[in-house]
Amino acid sequence: MMLKLLALSLALFTGLLSSLAQATVLQRPISLDTGNGELFGSLLLPKSDAPVPVVLIISGSGPTDRDGNNPDGGRNDSLKRLAWVLAKHNIASVRYDKRGVAASLAATPDERNLSVEAYVADAVAWSRKLAADPRMGPLILLGHSEGALIASLAAPQANAAAVISLSGSARPIDQVLRQQLSSRLPPPLMARANELLDSLKAGRLDQNVPPQLQVIFRPSVQPYLISLFRQAPAQAFAALKMPALIIQGSHDIQVSVDDARQLQAAKPDAELALITGMNHVMRIVPKDMKEQLASYKNPNLPLAAELGTKILGFISSLPAR
Repeated sequence: MMLKLLALSLALFTGLLSSLAQATVLQRPISLDTGNGELFGSLLLPKSDAPVPVVLIISGSGPTDRDGNNPDGGRNDSLKRLAWVLAKHNIASVRYDKRGVAASLAATPDERNLSVEAYVADAVAWSRKLAADPRMGPLILLGHSEGALIASLAAPQANAAAVISLSGSARPIDQVLRQQLSSRLPPPLMARANELLDSLKAGRLDQNVPPQLQVIFRPSVQPYLISLFRQAPAQAFAALKMPALIIQGSHDIQVSVDDARQLQAAKPDAELALITGMNHVMRIVPKDMKEQLASYKNPNLPLAAELGTKILGFISSLPAR
């Protein structure tokens, strides 16, 4: 009986400690009036008597929301989990739904009006809001996948203290798409995909999209793709004057280790962290395609432990401003 009471007391004590730990992090909704639509996000702010570093987390391509989830690809909560890793180590974060996505859908309800330039302007506006908050210290822009490009383009205007490129491409995105599609499409369809990519790269819309390619090249998304294909990720990364960290997983089926090496070649003073076994949604997963795809829909898989270690180490090493 005594052992049972002791076990119960320990469980209650552990639960109390857990509750107290949670209580030290302020978690609340946050919004931004851009003057061209309102954007909605989530703030995690550790309790602190002094300003704490803050990470603006920028999600990847398509309708990926603030938590890293995509209605087409499934729920994995990768960015939400990452935000909590930061919060537990005294680093604040804001992650937000991009305009046209989830809670921010009304900011740009018609995807024909989306552009890289608008996404960059939004990241800069969020950065200025955070810079005006006395609770916030140095600002770090962290972009995942396509968000890494947005972070690189926004950082100079945002007066960011640092940039973290997480699974970011060094190549123009049309080149990445060509590589991804070439292993998945039969030759006749790939030929048509190449024609579409050529047209969009040249800034021309092409309405003749086969049904099998609609998900990528539907006419309504083509204006955004034109704005995206104009960008040179390695060049944008090379132009950064602040410290930068490149993180890439060896088992990423969407972005390659070569991309990470090219980013470092473009900015040799950037730190490069290659995480063995990590995939695009930041989990340790074998290269087996079935297991890879399953991980995109499993929010219970833990993040790669080394991911948090690398990010926390980088932020703690930043010079005081």
